Amino acid sequence: MKNLWQLHPQLAEDTHPLATFGLCELRLMDDANYPWLVLVPRIVDAVELIDLDAAQRHALTDEIDRAGRLLRAAFRPDKLNVAALGNLVPQLHVHVVARYRDDPAWPRPVWGMAAARPYAEEALIERIQRLRAALAG
Repeated sequence: MKNLWQLHPQLAEDTHPLATFGLCELRLMDDANYPWLVLVPRIVDAVELIDLDAAQRHALTDEIDRAGRLLRAAFRPDKLNVAALGNLVPQLHVHVVARYRDDPAWPRPVWGMAAARPYAEEALIERIQRLRAALAG
């Protein structure tokens, strides 16, 4: 029997579902310090970008572009950070983070700079609604 794709448990714990793109699950990182999206390609056993075939890599690039444009339209950041690290979570995933000159980590990377601030329920609902509305528009 062929393996079925599953979201890594740590990604499931740290993010909230936002949308399904052609290749990736688009998720919101549970850190209210930054507007932060995570794209997770639905490819079994994908760990590195080189585990994707050419068509999948192109699709991922297009979906990273779409996520970045979504953050720009919804939040008007000073900068967008895009990273695929995977040192702690081996499942291939790409972070797209809206950054501001006055955010808690600026100008350094977001990892390890400020404690994650989980969304309050109302703020989470508002953030997801705002992002979904921008996706639809």
